[in-house]
Amino acid sequence: MYAIIQTGGKQYKVKVGDFVEIEKLDAEVGAKVVFDTVLAVGEEGGKLNIGTPTVANATVDAEVADQFRGKKIVVFKMKRRKSYRRTYGHRQSITRVKINAINA
Repeated sequence: MYAIIQTGGKQYKVKVGDFVEIEKLDAEVGAKVVFDTVLAVGEEGGKLNIGTPTVANATVDAEVADQFRGKKIVVFKMKRRKSYRRTYGHRQSITRVKINAINA
């Protein structure tokens, strides 16, 4: 069984036992998290229940496994022949969660 959830403006396909890296959540390591924005629930090779826009009474239970920061990306801006060069860096804060149960 799998589910499509939405969090942090992105959508993720999750299964029980998966570790998923999502946008930062304000939760301590070991805290329980419930995702209630479930867009679809399905079975491998079986039927798919698509929500309008979400599946009623469907939740995904997860546990926060880690809080960390992702790889650094470099943002470089330049205008040719104008002596304009700017370099910025960015590191996204990420939360790794373990999917414990899909309740549909």
